[in-house]
Amino acid sequence: MSEVSHQITLLARSEEEASEEVSKCLVSMKEILYGSNDKEPHTETVAQLAQELYNSGLLIALVENLQVIDFEGKKDVCQIFNNILRRQIGTRSPTVEYFGSHQEVLFILLKGYEMPQVALNCGIMLRECIRHEPLAKIVLHSEHFHNFFNYVEMSTFDIASDAFATFKDLLTRHKVLVAEFLEQNYEAVFADYEKLLHSENYVTKRQSLKLLGELLLDRHNFTVMTRYISRTENLKLMMNLLRDKSANIQFEAFHVFKVFVANPNKTQPIIDILLKNQTKLIDFLSNFQKDRTDDEQFNDEKTYLIKQIRDLKKPAS
Repeated sequence: MSEVSHQITLLARSEEEASEEVSKCLVSMKEILYGSNDKEPHTETVAQLAQELYNSGLLIALVENLQVIDFEGKKDVCQIFNNILRRQIGTRSPTVEYFGSHQEVLFILLKGYEMPQVALNCGIMLRECIRHEPLAKIVLHSEHFHNFFNYVEMSTFDIASDAFATFKDLLTRHKVLVAEFLEQNYEAVFADYEKLLHSENYVTKRQSLKLLGELLLDRHNFTVMTRYISRTENLKLMMNLLRDKSANIQFEAFHVFKVFVANPNKTQPIIDILLKNQTKLIDFLSNFQKDRTDDEQFNDEKTYLIKQIRDLKKPAS
């Protein structure tokens, strides 16, 4: 195993030869972990390999040097990494514990989004890490979390989409953890999030709007939702997005807008905006996306919102 580590450090010097050696070693490791055609993996050998990967630092070295490993080798590293990460001994997950004390591996994976040749491989491994709450917590609470807001805007479509899949996973998988994180970091997170809602990139804008709707409607995020829908600038933004040139973005904006209108405890500034635009909003919603005749829930919600807006009363002077 230390030989593999040695070969990786030599890669830059005699690339072809070392690369072949590394590839062979990766295939051997995969066979130990997954078994081969006629052989099941042997528990004792798997345990020895895992221990060696921890003790030698090879698991981290493979991730650190991913860009110099060949195409097939990169895929092998992902499979080895994810297999070792899922490994359990009773209720313990030894690799999760190992990464808990070697947190740099999480940030190497996250930074992988900046390197096109390894970005998608790093995304696969990072999402596997995020499945484990202790590791998701480390990423969420790190200063590196805010890099996601740049990665999801990257010009390469595949990388931006992969980064968004990881970002979404991080914000939806562990409900209680995320609710606490969003409450504690509301201003910083939503200042960055708002930029995504103004994105020039159609896919980023649409996905961000859709995810925002999901976050606000998740009961775990009640405190965050209450805070978000009490702010007039957020309501104004959604009213503008309802008129976006893209019907899909209008539709996603509708699902956020409805939370403002359906809220039984609207703040006075929110009521004032809805009253000021009462007639316009009723007319607009009455004709909004009329072609969605088959979407019963959408039409019921639209009718409900029109009624709510119509029933708003100006305060008695």
